[in-house]
Amino acid sequence: MFHTIGIISRPRRSDLEGVVPPLLRWLEARGIRALYDLETADALHTLPKGRDRLEVAEESQLLLVLGGDGTLLAAARVAAPLGIPILPINMGSLGFLTSFKLEEMYPALQDILKGRFSCSDRVMLDVELHRDAEVIESQAVVNEAVIHKGALARMIDLQLRIDADFVCRYRADGLIVATPTGSTAYSLSANGPIVHPGVESWIITPICPHTLTDRSVVVRDSSLVEVHLSGDTQSVYLTLDGQTGIPMQAADVVRMRRSAQRLKLIQPAQKSYFEILRSKLKWGEA
Repeated sequence: MFHTIGIISRPRRSDLEGVVPPLLRWLEARGIRALYDLETADALHTLPKGRDRLEVAEESQLLLVLGGDGTLLAAARVAAPLGIPILPINMGSLGFLTSFKLEEMYPALQDILKGRFSCSDRVMLDVELHRDAEVIESQAVVNEAVIHKGALARMIDLQLRIDADFVCRYRADGLIVATPTGSTAYSLSANGPIVHPGVESWIITPICPHTLTDRSVVVRDSSLVEVHLSGDTQSVYLTLDGQTGIPMQAADVVRMRRSAQRLKLIQPAQKSYFEILRSKLKWGEA
């Protein structure tokens, strides 16, 4: 089923030296062609030059990601448009999305090569930044879009609309619009709810709101979410999945809707979503 597997790694990981060369030999022994990105090659000076991540994705049927959730989000930007599944191996710290431990990598690969694996299709959010009737930026995100203040310690003014209906005006440090997958990321640290990835919803969470009654709102993922930036607000950024930051200007509008793309994430068959939550969040521990 998988004849070519691409490897994408977190940049400058010193421990890749003990992981990647044996992995390449393991794949070669099973007749699997392996490609790796520039970051992997840079971390291992003994390897020939790597390839651009998009090129790796375009020639692979599966991407194996070595790193944390940030590395996976970067890989998702090239994998999701192509419909390529990702096998995430946690070499970071917390890692909600990278749910396989390093010692589980080879058993997982053996199961995958035998066709024994389950894929979780994660909904994604299309984000557009509009300025003067023009689209300045357009991307699909896995976790969240964040509108937030810059270096100056001033609150920003935002207006939220859902399906063209006015919801409220926020004075806050920012606003997070998250997918269910992203509910355990930045939104969680801003006191947003944890939402099961199968729930068809967006989570809208203010960051340090001026009004204490401003709380997270959960809406259907068929909704069009619009955030309007007040005309007198300065030093504001739109950050997408923590990967891209775009400066915003007065009267900019961010429009968000469900994407046609899906992230195909291979999950451990023996671990439920709630087991992963218990493990990562240390639920029930003294």
